[in-house]
Amino acid sequence: MQAGQPDKLSETTLQSRQHHNKEHYNQQKANFNLKMSTEEHVWRAHIVKCLRERNRKECENFKEIIEQNNRLIDHVAQLKSDNLKLSVENEQLRSAVSTGGSGTGVQGAAVATLEKKLLSQQEELIELHKRKGENSQLIVDLNMKVEQQRITMSEKEHSLAEEQTNNNRLRAEVHLLHSSLEELKKLNNTLLDEHTALQLAFSSLEDKMRGIQDENRCLVERLMRHKSKDADKLNEENESIIRKRLPSIFRKRSAKLKRDLEDAVREPSNSAPTSGNRNSTSPAQFVGGGMITDDDFDEATINGAMEAIGIDDTEYFNARFTAGELRPSLDTLKASGYLGQANPTKILMKFEAHENESHAVRWSPVERMVATGGADRKVKLWDIGKNSTEPRAVLSGSSAGINSVDFDSTGAYILGTSNDYGARVWTVMDNRLRHTLTGHSGKVMAAKYVQEPIKVVTGSHDRTLKIWDLRSIACIETKFAGSSCNDLVTTDSLGSTIISGHYDKKIRFWDIRTEKQADDVLMPAKITSLDLSKDCNYLICSVRDDTIKLLDLRKNQVISTFTNEHFKISCDFARASFNSNGLKIACGSADGAIYIWNVNGFLETTLKGHSTAVNAVSWSPNHNELASVGKSKRCIIYSDS
Repeated sequence: MQAGQPDKLSETTLQSRQHHNKEHYNQQKANFNLKMSTEEHVWRAHIVKCLRERNRKECENFKEIIEQNNRLIDHVAQLKSDNLKLSVENEQLRSAVSTGGSGTGVQGAAVATLEKKLLSQQEELIELHKRKGENSQLIVDLNMKVEQQRITMSEKEHSLAEEQTNNNRLRAEVHLLHSSLEELKKLNNTLLDEHTALQLAFSSLEDKMRGIQDENRCLVERLMRHKSKDADKLNEENESIIRKRLPSIFRKRSAKLKRDLEDAVREPSNSAPTSGNRNSTSPAQFVGGGMITDDDFDEATINGAMEAIGIDDTEYFNARFTAGELRPSLDTLKASGYLGQANPTKILMKFEAHENESHAVRWSPVERMVATGGADRKVKLWDIGKNSTEPRAVLSGSSAGINSVDFDSTGAYILGTSNDYGARVWTVMDNRLRHTLTGHSGKVMAAKYVQEPIKVVTGSHDRTLKIWDLRSIACIETKFAGSSCNDLVTTDSLGSTIISGHYDKKIRFWDIRTEKQADDVLMPAKITSLDLSKDCNYLICSVRDDTIKLLDLRKNQVISTFTNEHFKISCDFARASFNSNGLKIACGSADGAIYIWNVNGFLETTLKGHSTAVNAVSWSPNHNELASVGKSKRCIIYSDS
């Protein structure tokens, strides 16, 4: 019976441990709940949920073991009770055997049965003790796991505390950043108000400046008109006086000049005259020698008379040359200096302007700088004065290829048109995009300033011309041409007249002050470009039939045609150009050459250097230099020195 005491002790120990674990768990839970009560509600709910889940899982693991252990204890108690009863019966039987011998056989059988039953009970008890030991070992292992879980929970609690501290710190930083953001918003609003006020003041001053510029321009034009009238009146008076006195002198001089020119024509020349070509410039050196040594004329008197009436040797020679009375050879004209200033035949610079085909080129009116536009959607500025092959600036903003570029008269703004149906204005000083003009439904081929710097006119393939007010960045007028516009020019500083060239072979004249349109001029083929002389009296027009037409705008008629058997217009937007004094014309050809004519129709020279078709050329307004771009990436600058 002493064997049952360890079982009872083990049961008591197990219950004590369970009670201790439960109390420790409840104490930990109470402490944890007390600690977390100060935290955010969401953290409390989360921790409680985790604890409940852990309690549920651990209870499930221990519940089965505890129930099995309780069953074993109950079974042991039952076996102990049975053993006790059997022991009592055994003692009674032994006492009965000892007191009397009757019934010895029956009682012996009963004792044997009881002993056998007792033996089986003892074996079962041993088996139960063995299972109890296994369960005790399992409980020990589970207690070790619980301890490990407790350590893990402690580490997580420590980590949670650190995270909570970090969270509080971050909340403080967020609060500080919110405060800084509010201060910055207030400061930004203040700066916006100041910017708006400054912008209004700037707009007011700009409007005032434009008004003063317009007034100054009007006063200058009035002054020039008055001076021109006074000069014309004085010239008429002098001419009337002198023509009465010197008719015989002019007749003698004309006869002498005619004889000298005829002698010069008869002289042998190394090169034959170019058929179908004509030319005109100053003949002073050609006719000067014989005239000065002629004793039949009073040179001082003749020169004084011609100066008084505004006639010089050049004009007199031009009149006879144009009338067809004289046909000197090319060598004779070059030797006499009749061809004027030298042509820019030497390559000054050669560089890759764009990533692919180049479409447009234009000189700055005030600097020795060139602007180019290409199919790579960029406008680039090149400093020719510094002989630099790196761009001074790259102006971006267009989403398609550039078709034309142009400066305003001050060189402060540059205007570019694009295939993305828009035109853009950049400032040269800071290379910033100032205005974007959108509204056309076709690619914009040309743009010019009108009443600069207030308005801009654009011509497009959508068969319209649009006039834009740069102050409001809005289209204020649309003119319907009925045909795609390829190029346009304005005739004066006020931009009162716009001239446009179209695909339907017509040159159209528009007066922006009225709704009326002047008579059109019909060309033999579609027009690729237009350019005005500096005095706005002459217009050149490149035509797709491989000719260039010279128009006198005072008569609105073609006065000369320029062509050559090798000259071919390169594309539908090929650009021709006047030089600065309006005496020469240049245009690129499909064979890569640039042809230069005198305004009287004489082909002076052809410039080589391009390996592909030349799309556009531009004369420098201040130097005897010519810029050109073509279907290749290359831009070439030609100079006379």
